Amino acid sequence: MIFLNETEHTMSDEEFHQLRDCVYSHCGIYFDDNSKYLLEKRLARRVADLKLGSFREYYQYLKYDRKKDQELMDIMDILTTNETYFFRESFQLKAFTDEIIPELIKKKTAAGKKTLRIWSAGCSSGEEPYTIAMLLHDIPALYGWKIEIFGTDISQRVVTQARRAVYGKSSFRVTDGDYIKRFFVEQDDGFKVCDSIKELVSISHLNLLDTARVNMMGSMDLIFCRNVIIYFDVPVKKQVVESFHKNLLPGGFLLLGHSESLMNVTTLFTLRHFKNDMIYQKPGCGEVSP
Repeated sequence: MIFLNETEHTMSDEEFHQLRDCVYSHCGIYFDDNSKYLLEKRLARRVADLKLGSFREYYQYLKYDRKKDQELMDIMDILTTNETYFFRESFQLKAFTDEIIPELIKKKTAAGKKTLRIWSAGCSSGEEPYTIAMLLHDIPALYGWKIEIFGTDISQRVVTQARRAVYGKSSFRVTDGDYIKRFFVEQDDGFKVCDSIKELVSISHLNLLDTARVNMMGSMDLIFCRNVIIYFDVPVKKQVVESFHKNLLPGGFLLLGHSESLMNVTTLFTLRHFKNDMIYQKPGCGEVSP
C-alpha cells in the first residue's frame, strides 16, 4: 500500500463530495465546489497521520471507525479559522457598553433583578469573552451584580487555549495599554488574564448544531456570534440563528460580525439602529433572567 503525504493532492470529485457532506453533517461548515483544493490540502495531513492509502479510506474512517467522533472533533482545528484579538470591532463594542448595557440595566433594575448572562458563541481562543468581561468590569452600575459570561467553540484546541488565558502580542493589536496593565499578568510565555476577569468567564466545547447541548445553555440576555455564520449555508444559518432566538430572553440582543446579516435567513429579529452600530434584537421586553 502506498501512503499519502501532505504534499500529494489526489482527492477525486466523488471523494470531495463525500468528505464535504460528512463535515457539513457534523458541524454545518459548507465547502462549495470551488473549495476542493482547500479541503484536500487540509485533510491530506490527517490521511498521512493515520497512514491511510487514500481520501476514500479516510471517508470510510470518518463514517465507520470507532474513533470517528473524536476524529471529526479533531479536524475542526484544521478546518476552522481562529484568528481573533482583544477589542475587535470597537464600534460594536461601544454600542454594547454605551447603549445596550445601560438599557439592560434599566430594564432589570425595574424588575428587581441584578443578573446578566452573556454568551460568546464561537469564542475561538477566548479574546472575545475576556474582552466582554473587562468592559463590564469597568461599568460602575454593574457593581454587585451576578455576571456570567459563557464562551464556547467547536475546536477543542482553542477551547484549551481560552481556558489557559495566556496571550501573545498579536492578540493585543488594538488593546489600550491601560487594559494590559490592569487586567493581565506578564509571564515568560505571554500575558495571562488576571483572576478577577477570568472568574467571570466559563469556557466549554460546543457544536452549535448540537441542539440538546445548545438548549442547555439556558436563557441569555445577549449573544455574541461574530464571524461564525459566514461558514454556514442558509439552512444551517437558519437553524443556528433560530436556536439563538430560543436561548435569548425577550428583548435580548444578538451581535453578529460586521459582514454578517440575517437578510434572507430569518425575520425573527428586529434590526435596531443604535448610535454606534446596528444590532439585532429579539422582540419583546417583558421577561428578565432570574
